[in-house]
Amino acid sequence: MEISDKKLEINISKAKSGNQSAFRFLLSTFWGDVYNYQLKKTKSENDAEDITIQTFSKAFDKINSFDEKYVFKTWLIAISKNVHIDLLRKKNASISFETSREQEDKVYLVIDESPTPEDKIITEQNLAKLLRDIKQLKPKYQEVIQLRYFQELSYKEISTQINEPMSNVKVKLLRAKKLLAEIIKKSS
Repeated sequence: MEISDKKLEINISKAKSGNQSAFRFLLSTFWGDVYNYQLKKTKSENDAEDITIQTFSKAFDKINSFDEKYVFKTWLIAISKNVHIDLLRKKNASISFETSREQEDKVYLVIDESPTPEDKIITEQNLAKLLRDIKQLKPKYQEVIQLRYFQELSYKEISTQINEPMSNVKVKLLRAKKLLAEIIKKSS
């Protein structure tokens, strides 16, 4: 997908000020680039998807450090390479990394209260059909949708329950909502 430099600059600037729709724009615009890059490296859809989620999580955490004189996609790919290298090191050393509570509390204080187009589509569906559509998602996406929308847990509670950093939870939810909205559109 070709986007104008100006539109990209505007969305990066908005993301730096915590705008959720700008985060969604960047995620949907560059998801395929990062995912396909990792798929070539890992040759595993699950690993590529996990690394891509972590890449966007880190990128959104560090968005204020992005320097506009560089290409955003290149910056994301560099983060993605580092995430992959870190995962390989962890596998080799069998050490698990825990994000400190303090880091999590600082990083994602962004509140997302405005319904997205995906939210609107999802809420317009009848429950039985919605549940069938949710079952088409991968289990990790089913879980975050279920915890967020049916159990009405906060991001922090979901983070604790699935034992992942809050920023990963937010990226997974963004991705799950986008995929679910696509499934709903196709089945309508």
